[in-house]
Amino acid sequence: MAIRFDSPPSGPAFGPTVPAEPGGRGAPDTPRELRIRFVGSGSEYFRIWIVNLLLTVVTVGLYYPFAKVRRLRYFHGATELDGQPLAFHADPWKMLRGYLLVGAMLALYSVAGQFSPTAGLVAFAIVALVWPALWHSSLRFRLANTSWRGLRLRYTGTVQQAYRAMALPLLASGLVLAVALFAPDGEPRTPGAPPTAADWALIATPLLVMLLGTPLVLWLLKRQQHDHYAFGSEHTRFEPGLGRFVRFWLAAVGFTLLVVLVFVAATLGVFFVLGQSGRNPMGAPLLLAVTLLVDYVLVFSIVSGYFIARLQNLVWNGTRSEHLRFDSRLRARELISVWFTNTLFVIVTLGLYIPFARVASARLRLQSVRVQASTDLDALVAAAPERDESAAGDAAGDLFGFDLGL
Repeated sequence: MAIRFDSPPSGPAFGPTVPAEPGGRGAPDTPRELRIRFVGSGSEYFRIWIVNLLLTVVTVGLYYPFAKVRRLRYFHGATELDGQPLAFHADPWKMLRGYLLVGAMLALYSVAGQFSPTAGLVAFAIVALVWPALWHSSLRFRLANTSWRGLRLRYTGTVQQAYRAMALPLLASGLVLAVALFAPDGEPRTPGAPPTAADWALIATPLLVMLLGTPLVLWLLKRQQHDHYAFGSEHTRFEPGLGRFVRFWLAAVGFTLLVVLVFVAATLGVFFVLGQSGRNPMGAPLLLAVTLLVDYVLVFSIVSGYFIARLQNLVWNGTRSEHLRFDSRLRARELISVWFTNTLFVIVTLGLYIPFARVASARLRLQSVRVQASTDLDALVAAAPERDESAAGDAAGDLFGFDLGL
């Protein structure tokens, strides 16, 4: 339900003065802070969300690109930077063609897997070969259709860079799939056959590689994104190194294990005390179900809130351009509180609270970010013309959860 980053990193500080921009406009003597405000409301978005949901169901998913455009236009328009709203300009018909293309690719992959493991693996390899290009197209499409004060944002990365950034996760995913489909002797696995010790060893190896490689993957993807954003003549750079992400990942894993252990111990303790009192809690399925549900909501909110808050501060505090820098001060305990409330109300209302949850989450995350400008923003000019980007990449990015940031 999140609308799918510690202290600012070291780096060159803004000087007291900045040379005049072309055209004679001078920059401010000191950086000016631009506040971000989110002025949307849950009740307004609920009307958009419920119509989108009904039309998507009625059209068997074909309305989804149009629903997505309506959602993004609302959230962009409700996000104000220095008192001026963002805007989203995408053509839903282009996005529809993109979604149909991606849907066809996924369908072919699913059908191939039904014929034989080899066909499924070949189909996965084909999808993997084009996926970085679609991800690249997604970034270009989303940024090219986002504007502030009439100026379009841009993504300046290349397709080759996208392939380098995504090589490791695609290779690891392919290894996991190959191990799942084929036995150690290279023969296809028999459906329903119990895995042997050798099978478990083969399955565990690529999964362990993926777990240990997660900080590297996160760093590669975030660096590829935040090192290539552009607004007018400003081009961002991403300063955090791999070591920062390794420390972040180790802290997140340690925190997750601690939270899980605490809740498991607390739950077992409660049932032990009740059992000693003669109430036989294990014979009360309702009590057990409620306890497990509350534990799940708490653990999910605490772990997810901590992870997302730390990641947002890490990424955005390390993103800057020559005259612009970002300062994210998202507090984990505030995000945990919001997510716990959101999750609980979504469950109680059977999903009807989702639009209110998305608005609350977006407001907290966006308003925790400041933009500091040491140049006259009126002097910034969009350097690149608008381009007719392929919407297929945007569809791929949305279906597989790639996020462009906030």
